[in-house]
Amino acid sequence: MIIDTHIHLDDEKYREDLDDVLKRAKAGGVERFIIPGADVSTLDRAVEIAEKYDNVYFAVGVHPYDLEGFDGLDFEKYVHHKKCVAIGECGMDYFRLDGSEAENEIVKRRQKEIFIAQIEIAKRYKKPLIVHIRNASHDSKTILLESNAAEVGGVLHCFNADEELLRLADENFYFGIGGVLTFKNAKKLVNILPKIPKEKLIIETDGPYLTPMPHRGERNEPLYTTFVSQKMSELLDISREQIEELTTKNALKLFDIS
Repeated sequence: MIIDTHIHLDDEKYREDLDDVLKRAKAGGVERFIIPGADVSTLDRAVEIAEKYDNVYFAVGVHPYDLEGFDGLDFEKYVHHKKCVAIGECGMDYFRLDGSEAENEIVKRRQKEIFIAQIEIAKRYKKPLIVHIRNASHDSKTILLESNAAEVGGVLHCFNADEELLRLADENFYFGIGGVLTFKNAKKLVNILPKIPKEKLIIETDGPYLTPMPHRGERNEPLYTTFVSQKMSELLDISREQIEELTTKNALKLFDIS
């Protein structure tokens, strides 16, 4: 069995054929799904999906690209829901900073404030974090350490292969591995994968984005986690069955899913 720990089923790209997407996934051995809270405007849709399907869960949070959504988000409305398993996806992303130095510093400061606020919410409600990090490894790691995020732990979603972040394996953090691992230009991730403790590996799609080979360019979907597990098997010299067993065990533990 595989658990897709990061799949945007609330995205419009799944609206017309969600039943079929989930049926294909189950037929391929992908049996549980977690929708991250990446877009405040579709959060109610995520809850609706989680309530409809027994094997779908959701998280509540504010993506670093959606900072304006933080002040209006009522975490209390969602965090006590029986299918809410995490806070996020939250974090730091400097990839799109294209203003002046002063303007960029304002955005960075706001990202830090909102990231720290969500870490505190996670600690308050004892939920793990789903953490998004892009071009901001050092600042993100520093915040996680200084905020004692290890108290709840979490996952570094779409792990960016920055060796500096491996330090967080000792701080109750897991590493989300998805379709990027199959890309021809994924040399950093391919090389660093064996350095990640196996008990800290989990699998994700980030669908509908980051579709693995050989389907790159198409809409991603949970079934394609099987290509990720196969690639992990080849790189770690462990059977695919063992990869799926250990990543499922890790995900169940992290998100406290029985």
